[in-house]
Amino acid sequence: MQQHGWSGPKLKVPFLDLKEPYEEIGSQLDEAYRRVMQSGWYIMGEECQAFEQEFATFCGVQHCVGVGNALDGLHILLRAMSIGRGDEVIVPSNTYIATWLAVSQSGATVVPVEPDERTFNIDPKHISAAITGRTRAIMPVHLYGQPAAMDEINEIARNHNLKVIEDAAQAHGALYKDRRAGSLGDAAAFSFYPTKNLGAIGDGGAITTNDADLADRVRTLRNYGSRKKYYNEVRGFNSRLDELQAAFLRVKLSHLDDWNQKRTSAAAYYHRGLAGVSDIVLPTITSESSSVWHVFTLRHELRNELQAYLEGEGVGTLIFYPVPPHQAEAYNDAGWREEDFPLATKLAREVLSIPISPYISRETQDYVIDAIRRFGSVA
Repeated sequence: MQQHGWSGPKLKVPFLDLKEPYEEIGSQLDEAYRRVMQSGWYIMGEECQAFEQEFATFCGVQHCVGVGNALDGLHILLRAMSIGRGDEVIVPSNTYIATWLAVSQSGATVVPVEPDERTFNIDPKHISAAITGRTRAIMPVHLYGQPAAMDEINEIARNHNLKVIEDAAQAHGALYKDRRAGSLGDAAAFSFYPTKNLGAIGDGGAITTNDADLADRVRTLRNYGSRKKYYNEVRGFNSRLDELQAAFLRVKLSHLDDWNQKRTSAAAYYHRGLAGVSDIVLPTITSESSSVWHVFTLRHELRNELQAYLEGEGVGTLIFYPVPPHQAEAYNDAGWREEDFPLATKLAREVLSIPISPYISRETQDYVIDAIRRFGSVA
């Protein structure tokens, strides 16, 4: 597709550069590191407690419990809610497989529901038909940083006496009708994987809730089933947010709203620059929600060709996600076919995420936009 005499890309645009936050706030992160190292206390100490309080306030909830990662968070929540073997949990068909794995680890059965094709999130119109006498919870995912349609989901849950567990792994700071992700259901789990809008310098996660009893059960389960050292009340897990990551997250949390605003501005620039481009479907944000643009995901029927073209132009891209969970080898025993969840299958073939971050320049965005426009003229 390249023209004769082409000598390579003018710019190299990585999908994401994790060094950029350190270049901005490195001195603050270094101070956090020294504070922890000098304390001599590295697990379940003051840094974790302080971050839990600060993140709870940020999300607008009463309780936050730091855990090892978001998968552990979702799994521990299900266990704390006594959801397990013989139960069913409604999940999106279009999500990262970790959402499903948490349910499977609890012993419960995943019941997939197709997405709203505009927002990529679970479509409430299809949830009621998936509810059976064994359904115990709905687990919506705020995919790519936009909250799911929580009013409709919560109403369905109330009508059927179900729990609502938010998978908020990509939605730190996202709003739904002026309420933050993490405060929109019975409980939520967040990821602090380094690529997230609020990312640690390693793995980490947290659970948020307004339910004091649930928070107490979660705190016990994350720490070997123990409230007091060596006195184990239940068969728990070892999944704790360590002091060093908590200290780093405290620094980054103070910058999160600013970073999210810059992502939002960059997303609006992409929308203006790519409007009207043939065969491109741009992401849709509903009037009830504000996305924090964890990723900027467009769709194209020639997705693989577009990705290869952009790679040749020096533009990094990623596919979130190339294999829908129902087609993952891990779930072969369920016997699902591609056509069982056609929207999830279609999206897996069409979605492509292009570079976005708080640090992306308009010059860089113009380069990405021009490359996508050129593909339309040579495809």
